[in-house]
Amino acid sequence: MQLNNLIDTSGLVAGIDEAGRGPLAGPVVAAAVILAPGQDTQHYKDSKALSAGRRERLAEDIRTHSLAWSIAVASRAEIDSFNILQATMLAMRRAIIGLKVLPSAVQVDGNRLPDLDIDGTRIPGAAIVGGDGKIAAISAASILAKTARDEMMLAIDSRYPGYGFAQHKGYGTAQHREQLQALGPCPEHRHSFAPVRKLL
Repeated sequence: MQLNNLIDTSGLVAGIDEAGRGPLAGPVVAAAVILAPGQDTQHYKDSKALSAGRRERLAEDIRTHSLAWSIAVASRAEIDSFNILQATMLAMRRAIIGLKVLPSAVQVDGNRLPDLDIDGTRIPGAAIVGGDGKIAAISAASILAKTARDEMMLAIDSRYPGYGFAQHKGYGTAQHREQLQALGPCPEHRHSFAPVRKLL
């Protein structure tokens, strides 16, 4: 990992969150954010508590003003190969590695931590249940992960029309289940998830 030696990393804490653990299709996406000193975070909230338009505006603010940010994915194939939990941890680790500076610690939404041994350095980490509603950096990561995944699902919708991915983003809504039953799974459906597996 190339580090920017001009930045003192001794007090930099990265917030980590993911989007897309529950859907029946598409990747799981993780984001890592290191906020800048004095950054205005008063409007950062859990992405699920924000409208799509508000998330987009805040995502642009986060990308513009944060000291560092990174977005990473684990693919549908990786989810099916490793299981959704391990794929989520992999995406989180990739997001940390993708930061332009190595944080001194990480705070992760949830009750588990990814592998935090990075290039021989063990990064301290804390798993915080409900962290996306409590910690500004995790809220920022939640917003970046959600907006990035939504954009990916729009692209998947254009490749595999008929399932309604642009509307439900791969979640198991009644509309999605009906179309899945009618059309069968597409290459972005998670074969290891029961509603998809029974149709294979």
